[in-house]
Amino acid sequence: EVQLVESGGGLVQAGGSLRLSCAASGFSFDNYVIGWFRQAPGKEREGVSYITSSDTLAYYVDSVKGRFTISSDSAKNTWYLQMNSLKPDDTAVYYCAVHRGYRGVVAAAPYLVYDYWGQGTQVTVSS
Repeated sequence: EVQLVESGGGLVQAGGSLRLSCAASGFSFDNYVIGWFRQAPGKEREGVSYITSSDTLAYYVDSVKGRFTISSDSAKNTWYLQMNSLKPDDTAVYYCAVHRGYRGVVAAAPYLVYDYWGQGTQVTVSS
């Protein structure tokens, strides 16, 4: 069974940084997409960033471009979201998720259905 566990959330002042981690167990997919999502209170969940197993490019939602960086350590089955220049609007529960068996380009990642989800980690940015 695939399990995803996020960590690295916390309370940070505006302008600060956090690095979220998503550690996967039971993960043996050759082709996949990893996505980072977030959901703020009273708002719909939104995709923040994506990376595929085959694409050298990553996808970012406009609101985080230039501030967030997604990366992976395939040997550890761990993915990261480095978040810099954090803003109060970034406050949310952040989730990682995986879509299996994908070989396409990362630009399509926001439109995929994700098969497995982590439990989320809270990020709070104070002003």
